[in-house]
Amino acid sequence: MVQVLKEILDTSEQHPARPTRAEAEAAVTTLIRWIGEDPQREGLLATPARMVKAYDELFAGYRKDPADVLGRTFEEVSGFNDLVVLRDIDFHSHCEHHILPVIGRAHIAYLPDNRVVGLSKLVRCVEILAHRLQTQEALTAQIADAIATTLRPRAVAVVIEAEHMCMAMRGIRKAGTTTMTQTFHGSFCFDEDARQQAITAMLGQRA
Repeated sequence: MVQVLKEILDTSEQHPARPTRAEAEAAVTTLIRWIGEDPQREGLLATPARMVKAYDELFAGYRKDPADVLGRTFEEVSGFNDLVVLRDIDFHSHCEHHILPVIGRAHIAYLPDNRVVGLSKLVRCVEILAHRLQTQEALTAQIADAIATTLRPRAVAVVIEAEHMCMAMRGIRKAGTTTMTQTFHGSFCFDEDARQQAITAMLGQRA
């Protein structure tokens, strides 16, 4: 019980202005009224509660730290010190400008420095950072920074391909348009051959 109370107090100190769940549900009700709907209509009665519950899941990344996930590494790799590539990591995020979905795939490559991280941990790192309000550029940089800072490999490359619903559903309304971003750390920044090898391994014939 003492630990639970401490966690509650710590959370309130970190987010002193965070509204209650009831306040969040009331905000959803206001939005329903603003678009011209009746929040008392049978089909919408539980919508505020459902939406807040969904947001709790969709933005769970704010309550997690990728460093905690990437912190456990392995040095018994039989001398392996070559390229590690994880391709086609499906993710969904939300753009910070319109809070509409961003749906895409992330690709990660790194050159270990005598230690590696579990492959599922790289996926979790992507999930944690994607489950926040994002721009694709920032998400790409944050994934690479988290791996570089925690794992300290010789090089890191991250490529993201994604479709933004703020372009597909509103505004210019161009469905199917894909945005690609990439960033590099370590020797990939100056070793062109190594960088191209990583890009080819991540993207195949699309490189």
